[in-house]
Amino acid sequence: MAVSMEQVPKLRPGFRFQWEPAQSAHVLLYPEGMVRLNGSAGAVLKEVDGRRNVADIVAILEREFPDAGSLEGDVCEFLKDAEQQQWIMFA
Repeated sequence: MAVSMEQVPKLRPGFRFQWEPAQSAHVLLYPEGMVRLNGSAGAVLKEVDGRRNVADIVAILEREFPDAGSLEGDVCEFLKDAEQQQWIMFA
């Protein structure tokens, strides 16, 4: 199922997003371990707060990275993958 711009993503219970100095990267922590995120994934998940919808997240990232052009497709694809990985859910 496609991700809609009106959907509101949030981290699944038990997951915590943070910067990990030892990894020099953003990570997702969960009871069984940790996922080290690349820069793009970290930038998207940094904006996932359970209040912003996908359109808001895309707008924030397009302002932050103006040279990247339209990010809608990339953000939606990542969020769909993150949902399939069970990192996030949609409220």
